[in-house]
Amino acid sequence: MIELIPAIDIIDGKCVRLSQGDYESKKVYNENPLEVARQLEAHGIRRLHVVDLDGAASHHVVNYRTLEQIASHTQLVIDFGGGVKSDEDLKIAFESGAQMVTGGSVAVTDPARFGSWIDRYGPERIILGADVKEGTIAVHGWKEESACQLFPFLERYRERGIRKVICTDIGCDGMLQGPSIQLYEEIRRQQPQLYLIASGGVSCAQDIRRLEQSGVPAVIFGKALYEGHITLKQLEEMAAS
Repeated sequence: MIELIPAIDIIDGKCVRLSQGDYESKKVYNENPLEVARQLEAHGIRRLHVVDLDGAASHHVVNYRTLEQIASHTQLVIDFGGGVKSDEDLKIAFESGAQMVTGGSVAVTDPARFGSWIDRYGPERIILGADVKEGTIAVHGWKEESACQLFPFLERYRERGIRKVICTDIGCDGMLQGPSIQLYEEIRRQQPQLYLIASGGVSCAQDIRRLEQSGVPAVIFGKALYEGHITLKQLEEMAAS
């Protein structure tokens, strides 16, 4: 079964979602992210993707207290991203309860530092974030495009020791129009050793099944759940299968 990883995106300590990374499109779904996390856990979810959107925009971790609350009041395995740019940010994330940390912008702007994190913490705790727009990696909360192309970027970090990658197609994210199946199939074809976590565009339970049929091992989703296109009962059934 494909690994189910609901996302909790945080701005001002609240559970929100954006569309295509546009902060102006922010929609608040719950004032209390811990309440959301507990509800997910009660329906069989074991993994959670927590994104500090304030951190992504500010270039340093901001909402670590919210992470701490979720980690200390649930048994969920949490990966955390957004604003992790320095050794101190990484330390804060782990000390606040994240079992894994995702580095995206830092992997582009400071590869030596990101490489040192892989060496220090190992590939089970450091995830590569590949946020892609038309084949190019975007950074700093998706506000800037880099010169990095997706497939050389993945190859470079696979050779460096990375084993897990979250790939988000920015053009699909939050749009509820379906995930980039062809993109993920191509990643699987070129980088079969990577544990690929698909993110962006999931609109319903059938989209998750399509990703599973394509061989994608894990999926992150958010808006479809919060908008009711995926129900908690469906989640429970999929988690139990």
